[in-house]
Amino acid sequence: MYGHEGAGIVEAVGAEVTGVRPGDRVVLSYNSCGICARCAAGRRAYCARFAPLNNAGHRPDGSTTLNRQGAGVWSSFFGQSSFARHALATRENVVVVPEDTDLVTAAPMGCGFQTGAGSVLNVLRPEPGSALVVFGCGGVGLAAVMAAAALGTGTVIAVDLDRDRRALAAEVGATHTLDGASTDLGDRIRDLTGGGATHAFDTTGAPSAIRDAALALAPLGSLVVVGLGAADIGIDAMDLIGGGKTIRGSIEGDANPQDLVPLLLDWQAAGRFPAERLVTPVPFERIDEAVARMSTDIVKPVLTFSPA
Repeated sequence: MYGHEGAGIVEAVGAEVTGVRPGDRVVLSYNSCGICARCAAGRRAYCARFAPLNNAGHRPDGSTTLNRQGAGVWSSFFGQSSFARHALATRENVVVVPEDTDLVTAAPMGCGFQTGAGSVLNVLRPEPGSALVVFGCGGVGLAAVMAAAALGTGTVIAVDLDRDRRALAAEVGATHTLDGASTDLGDRIRDLTGGGATHAFDTTGAPSAIRDAALALAPLGSLVVVGLGAADIGIDAMDLIGGGKTIRGSIEGDANPQDLVPLLLDWQAAGRFPAERLVTPVPFERIDEAVARMSTDIVKPVLTFSPA
């Protein structure tokens, strides 16, 4: 069972669980051990046990959280498998949120919105005079746009192939938008930024977009890549070295969900992170429709479940 970001209401807790009670509203995110060197240093997204805790399909001891007709069911994806009416999670990947939190809007904050916003807040860290270009205006990219705007970044350029998504980007914080199919994309970015962007963020995973993002950077600029795509992205080594540029990846925006999710909810409440503009609730029974509409009129579908 899949489902890597979600939100719900706690029905029960284990005897040794602290800080979470039945009735609490929670956001579900990735799992981490909490005790390895990287977790202890606050770098939970790089937990030494990230793969077995999130991608193995079972508990660390090999047991499954779900069984069907006596056989184990692949589950525990991201430590929770939230594509279900009920999910089993751990204290490490449950974030308690205020009672008045809209769970539909909050659900993507456990991964997609966290990745986009966290990459801006924790990795790129643009300053008011900076110029950020974001490639891809899906949920992750638009979360980056909103976070950059919330920080007061001077220039925020959103690049996408879809006209409607570019328009939405402008509504939630982009100062400029560009068609990703433009043949003079690099020149236009350099014109808008006075020589090149100080920061860039790619969500597409497309080698051509990543190369465009790197080439659009000013000397000493930084690019963060989070899109899963081709293994070989063909970066121009001379441009990278000669410009003193930095390119790095990021898992979950280098974020600790216990810190970032509450911050994003606070920003949303203050009107600084309009996540509700990106979300469309869809009943779980229409999951195929939700997937199909992601390429047309929905940015971030959130699957909902009717009461049992």
